[in-house]
Amino acid sequence: MSLENTKVLVIGGAGFIGSFVVSELLKYPVKEVVIFDNFARGKMENISVSLQDKRCKVYPNGGDIRETDILDNAMKDVDFVFHLSAMWLLHCKDFPRTAFDVNIAGTFNVLEACVKHKVKKLIYSSSASVYGDAVELPMTENHPFNNKNFYGATKIAGEAMCTAFNDRYGLSVIGLRYMNVYGPGQDQTAAYTGVVPIMLNKIEANEAPTINGDGSQAYDFIYVEDVAKANICALLSNTEYGFYNVGTEVQTSIKTLCD
Repeated sequence: MSLENTKVLVIGGAGFIGSFVVSELLKYPVKEVVIFDNFARGKMENISVSLQDKRCKVYPNGGDIRETDILDNAMKDVDFVFHLSAMWLLHCKDFPRTAFDVNIAGTFNVLEACVKHKVKKLIYSSSASVYGDAVELPMTENHPFNNKNFYGATKIAGEAMCTAFNDRYGLSVIGLRYMNVYGPGQDQTAAYTGVVPIMLNKIEANEAPTINGDGSQAYDFIYVEDVAKANICALLSNTEYGFYNVGTEVQTSIKTLCD
């Protein structure tokens, strides 16, 4: 797979992870990178440097994946799509109906538009939340789905729809199950991932970080630039379908995509 002279649509490209995917894409000889974002969580400051590159632009007519006509127009002549748009864990808990409309119905809209416009490959941002609490370690892709929250449920639904579209329409799609992503520009109130900046802020203020429990529990954190690189690896790989963990300690077959 080559990115030379291609047009890439990054849905959610002004968000925390999406903005790093955009900047990573611009290291390659792409013709155009289009950011599709409604800026509900995305920020212009995240993409200000990328927009200095003439190949990069924000789609001007909207950026909500619930608006099918606008999404359809943005998808014209697009070679590859990164789908990072989603309501996050706590929003899904508090606003489940909207979470359904965005994370499930919105993902269906993206898949439908990809098929209509003959997109060559879709990279779907899933989550390790599909697994829920660990039943066995290490947590590989064969770990059973043990999710109990609505956010994880929307990601399971997204993966199932990706599978169905791959089977019925031959859409090439890779889903990436992120562990806890951290890095510059992240939301410091986010569940789990916000732990890293909150602790760093405490240390900088010369305060003791709060440790819940006895301190023996473990989480897998991964730096956002590594996640962006994993997205590009998934796109450039010859793999046409599959779901892969993206973590630091729980590194699994995503390595095969990058080799």
